[in-house]
Amino acid sequence: MIKFFEYNWQVRDEWIAWCSQLTNEELLNERQGGAGSILYTLFHIIDVEYSWILGIQGKEDIIFQFTDYNTLEDVNSLSKKLRNEIAEFLKTNLDGLKKKAVSVPWDEEQHTVDDILHHIIAHEIHHIGQLSIWARELKLQPVPANFIGRERISVNSF
Repeated sequence: MIKFFEYNWQVRDEWIAWCSQLTNEELLNERQGGAGSILYTLFHIIDVEYSWILGIQGKEDIIFQFTDYNTLEDVNSLSKKLRNEIAEFLKTNLDGLKKKAVSVPWDEEQHTVDDILHHIIAHEIHHIGQLSIWARELKLQPVPANFIGRERISVNSF
């Protein structure tokens, strides 16, 4: 499962780099579907990932405001900062936690750690697909989504 976190982070970094060709206005432009804008979608992916990881750890959720991270540089900085903390958590023995039931304040149901980790991965992949559609609408090549053939970064490099 860690390979998919590494994959998502690498693809996210590539999307952030891809976004540097757009103006901040274009990044903030409201779009059909998804979370709204390109930049907000990247922010949303990061925020959701971190919230669920805090939930698994039994920690209080930290609410980030998009108004505090409404530039590409701010979103990139937040991504890297939170990724380091998440990577440290992923380096722990997750096998012993996978069946543990977790409650989070934004959901009335309990979920296993295993299901939450899978949800985090699927959530980002879903939104990356939306970014790809928006890129094509802008007549630009999206970031390649291939898993195979990609030399991934390692959690151990954090």
